[in-house]
Amino acid sequence: MKVLHVITGLDAGGAEIQLAMLLQHTRHESHVVVLYNPGPVADRIRAEGTSVRDIGMRKNTEVSALLRLRKLIRDGGYDVVHTHLYRTQIYARPAARLVGTPVVLTTEHSIGETHIERRKMSTSVRALYLASELFSDATIAVSDIVKDRLVHWGVPARKIIVIPNGVEIAGLAFDPELRTKVREQFGIGKDTYVIGLLGRLDANKRVDLTMEAAAPVLGDGCKILVVGRGEDLPRLEEAAARLGVTEHVIFGGFQSDTRAMMSAFDLYISSSRQETFGLSVLEALASGLPVLYTACPALDGIQTDRAREVAGTVTALSGEIRKEVEAGIRPREVPTEVFQTYGMASVVAKIDDLYEEILRKHPRRARRVARRAAKAKALQGEPQRGPAI
Repeated sequence: MKVLHVITGLDAGGAEIQLAMLLQHTRHESHVVVLYNPGPVADRIRAEGTSVRDIGMRKNTEVSALLRLRKLIRDGGYDVVHTHLYRTQIYARPAARLVGTPVVLTTEHSIGETHIERRKMSTSVRALYLASELFSDATIAVSDIVKDRLVHWGVPARKIIVIPNGVEIAGLAFDPELRTKVREQFGIGKDTYVIGLLGRLDANKRVDLTMEAAAPVLGDGCKILVVGRGEDLPRLEEAAARLGVTEHVIFGGFQSDTRAMMSAFDLYISSSRQETFGLSVLEALASGLPVLYTACPALDGIQTDRAREVAGTVTALSGEIRKEVEAGIRPREVPTEVFQTYGMASVVAKIDDLYEEILRKHPRRARRVARRAAKAKALQGEPQRGPAI
């Protein structure tokens, strides 16, 4: 099957990284389109052999973007259009259905209690989402809590399938050489205890909560390394100055090598106000790190002594951080009980199976796909007539 993934942008973020890893494991021919801002993840996807096209959307309300998407999907002859993130869902789901794409579905990566992808859940936002959902065959929810929120929002439960995010375990394995390299990069001593945070910098992540909780133990022997970029950076820098920890908190900016960053940490903390999955927590566990977290639906019902849930208060988090720092650097240990569920290859296989399952439920669409495949096979060796994506 020929699959087109459409995503809002490809700056560094959980949904974007998940798409990059999905493309490495899928058994279907795949292409990618972004509405705008290809970003560093687009470079990674291209380097790994998948084409990425940017349609150059300039504002939220741009009807011409729907028309460009419709033409691109029609000319590409795609069997599946798989959308990711809110703005893409609004534009690409109707565009795909208008040209008769056999399978149209979406992955809902991030719907909170009050916001969807940092967008307040207003009446108009909900109305647009539900209207575009009518053009979709199914929605993949990355956790049970995402499914529950979608149903509460008005998406029919029968159209929602829970398939969790996945983690590439081997690609996150601890590497002592990378640990040394990263610490040299940021001027961190080899024996310094490093508390790590990784992800987009926005207010929901509450990096300032971790800084305040960790302040009593910070010093020459203990630092915080914050990896990521985002609009919250100026406020966080001000918070570090107010707390008197500027010298001991390193804002490392965007770094493409998650494995290297995790290798440099000794303790990983996720202090988010709310999460729809908690991918960074799983990445830290795949690196063998001990983890403290305030929200991680991915670990609901999974018992592991490598990760502890902590109340989202300065007092509670401060006590747990002190325990870890005073205990010293723990040996790396990957909890197998977690990754029996979240291995990337098995997650992608479920998504590929879903494409085919949807097609089987619609025989007329399946026949159209079969005819298209037969025609493509007959034309093998002839110049491509579709768009250069």
